[in-house]
Amino acid sequence: MVIDRRKAALFGAASALRLLLFLGFPSLPDLLTGRVEISTPVTSFKRLREGLFLYTHTLSPYDGGVFYQAPLLLPLFALIPDSAFSLFTSLLYIFLDLLCADALITIAESGESFSSRLFTSPRKDIKWDGVAIGAAYIFNPFTIATCIGRPTSVFTNCAILYAIAKAVNGKSLSSMLALALAAYLSLYPALLFPPILLLCYDRSRARGKSASSPFTFFLTRFSIFSASIAWFLYISYLLTGGSWEFLSSTYGVHLLLPDLTPNVGLWWYFFIEMFDSFREFFLGVFWLHLGGYVGGLCIRLRTQPLFIITSLLGIFAIFKPYPSISDTSLYFALLPLYRHIFPLMRYTFFAMATILYATLLGPAFYYLWIYAGSGNANFFYAITLVWSLGLSVVVGDSLFAVLRDEWEAERPEMKGKDVRRI
Repeated sequence: MVIDRRKAALFGAASALRLLLFLGFPSLPDLLTGRVEISTPVTSFKRLREGLFLYTHTLSPYDGGVFYQAPLLLPLFALIPDSAFSLFTSLLYIFLDLLCADALITIAESGESFSSRLFTSPRKDIKWDGVAIGAAYIFNPFTIATCIGRPTSVFTNCAILYAIAKAVNGKSLSSMLALALAAYLSLYPALLFPPILLLCYDRSRARGKSASSPFTFFLTRFSIFSASIAWFLYISYLLTGGSWEFLSSTYGVHLLLPDLTPNVGLWWYFFIEMFDSFREFFLGVFWLHLGGYVGGLCIRLRTQPLFIITSLLGIFAIFKPYPSISDTSLYFALLPLYRHIFPLMRYTFFAMATILYATLLGPAFYYLWIYAGSGNANFFYAITLVWSLGLSVVVGDSLFAVLRDEWEAERPEMKGKDVRRI
């Protein structure tokens, strides 16, 4: 078995850094666990501990109205002995980060980002190798902070990356299973089903594995995806003592937004100020806005399904009900795959400066509001709007760059010429 020394060195350095932070600064995990930028009501490690306490004492973890996470997480953490709970959870989250980086390296080495079945970029020689992209993810400060803060969104991110990694390798069945697990854990990854299905189909055709018609291929994979989710839900039903109560607590909280704890998203403040008579209408509008991009992107960017997935993850990081920096780190993990479009992006400095500005001032504004009492909710919500603006610019600018890259591939004589809107 050949061992990639660069990859081994990367994983060793990343593990050592995280262990140093966990063990050298014992109060840091608890500090980050309580940060609203890292933990949300549906991913909080503290809320997981609350649900775990009720579960281990043969009570329903959903009785307290605090635990909103998937039931299958409970038996996993229940296996960890109380005497070494902090150490083993630290090792578990480090291992999950390494799995995410390994999946990213697999995606990068497939070359799907610059040469798909239906499109090859004229700039395909401008790229970073897999280990560099894995390093960009695993040493991203957002990724490190997420690992130390231990939200359960790390499990979702790992499942999404493995679904993509299996898809680019042409293993559509494994991809559907991983995506089903991600959708079971967090609901919103179900919106990634169409582009991942397109990616699976393209890679299967490129490898000569798909002899069936497109309709048969799609129907078979959809059946596997649906059956996998149904199986996860049935196991959850058994774990919760034969009750479907977990459905409203786990998925209803995403759809109906009963918990308005502040986070880096756009929903919480809007619905605090919302009159109850309009709440259902605007819940539908917000969810329609979140899901409305899927169809348009799949049609317009059919030739590049991996970029559809990347763009949707950026949109989710902005518009999902309970976003955190974990979602942003996942989007920034996939964006370096498109190194070849960076020269075509127009507002990189503005976007990065805006995100850095919000990253530094966000905790300060939250402190002024909650602890110092010298501000109000508008302070923190204003900086989350700036954060969302920065991410929106990155998503929009990358879409422009990819469309410009496609246009120049179709019309090479226009390469380097300015584009003006008429």
